[in-house]
Amino acid sequence: MFKKEENTTMSASKNQTPSLTMISEGTTIHGTINTENDIRIAGKTDGELITKGKLIVTSTGIVEGDIKVKDADIAGKIDGELRVSNKLTLRQSAVVEGDIYTKTLIVEEGAEMVGACRMGAEASKAPTPTSPLNLTSKDKSSDSKDESNNSRSKQDSGLHSKKATENGKYIKA
Repeated sequence: MFKKEENTTMSASKNQTPSLTMISEGTTIHGTINTENDIRIAGKTDGELITKGKLIVTSTGIVEGDIKVKDADIAGKIDGELRVSNKLTLRQSAVVEGDIYTKTLIVEEGAEMVGACRMGAEASKAPTPTSPLNLTSKDKSSDSKDESNNSRSKQDSGLHSKKATENGKYIKA
């Protein structure tokens, strides 16, 4: 008899509906938000946002900071890097100012994006890009052969940047 009750209890806990974190219109939160659940933002957040669930930003919602989520449905404003491991939907009223990395992208007519966009299975897993031109003091003290190679690399990357700009692609400085 106890076994049946335990099994019933266990299956009831497995069938619970997922929780939803809501930030209502008129609410402002400063700091990092890290949750396992879906999150719906109608207010404003200022800081990093991380969830293993879905992010929904309503037309009144504003997120200032980097975002790392599984799925996202954006109708409001995002100011920061947006990393979506699965599907990103940008609604007509969406404004995204920052780089986007996602597996799948759906964009409604009227949505605005300012920044680079990378799509595909590997794009959402890509590490944050770093500038190859930053030299540490250890790099600066290397021998002249290394310096000539660094100089050649800088020239090559400068040519690549010009070509990419001429082709109409956005390059972040």
